[in-house]
Amino acid sequence: MQRHILLMDGPDHKGLIYKVTRILFEHNQNIIRNDEYVSPSHYFFMRTEFEGETDASELLIVLQKELPSGINLRLNPKKKKDIVLFVTKEHHCLGELLIRYAFDELDATIQAVVSNYNTLQPLVGKFGIPFHYITHENKSREEHEQSILRTLDIYRPEYLVLAKYMRIIAADFVNHYPDRIINIHHSFLPAFIGANPYRQAYERGVKIIGATAHFVNNDLDEGPIIAQDVKPVDHRQTAMDMATLGKDTEKAVLSKALKLVFNDRVFIHNNRTIIL
Repeated sequence: MQRHILLMDGPDHKGLIYKVTRILFEHNQNIIRNDEYVSPSHYFFMRTEFEGETDASELLIVLQKELPSGINLRLNPKKKKDIVLFVTKEHHCLGELLIRYAFDELDATIQAVVSNYNTLQPLVGKFGIPFHYITHENKSREEHEQSILRTLDIYRPEYLVLAKYMRIIAADFVNHYPDRIINIHHSFLPAFIGANPYRQAYERGVKIIGATAHFVNNDLDEGPIIAQDVKPVDHRQTAMDMATLGKDTEKAVLSKALKLVFNDRVFIHNNRTIIL
């Protein structure tokens, strides 16, 4: 049985759920799960997972004809997403994703890993995944990113995952992958920016630490948030303890965010996410 996911959003109207479910019934489709949400501003979101033999393009045309104008529709086959990971020197998020991938827990196919250092190449090599070392040394940001884009043209990934990639990405690069770049960072921003954020946090006496996974847009670390978590800390934890706990949190939050995105459960609306 083919399984598909229909994503639908737009101004709310009476009968939207009925029209969609009726059309799917008439096309002999079996609905596995249906989730919907109407915002206070009367904007409608719906995710419908269904299965059955069908011509997806024909079904989409029927849905577009039957539904009011202004409704956005996406009909995706339920399958693993093709992704490329970006890393610098930190291994914790990369290692977590590689292990999940090796045990078929990632809902994605890691096509390659790209890095501006070769530090993590031995780790990636153990998993048989192509590693592309593209140095930024003696290159402008534009030259460096153009080199990366040429490499990405080989794979044509659906998503890019910044697994602690410690480089600011220019707007032109982001525009090649709108709403398709996912980043993870500690949740101290903007309080503790720059080097050694956990040392800064320790010296300030913070009581919680955490992590945030978000889509990348043209505003630094201000893209739509997908997942977050925090952990309590106190005076007993050293800066090293906080960093260890922070890395564990980053791994968990990034994995959770990717599962949501790769299962087509995330809508982006007005720089916010709606997760169904």
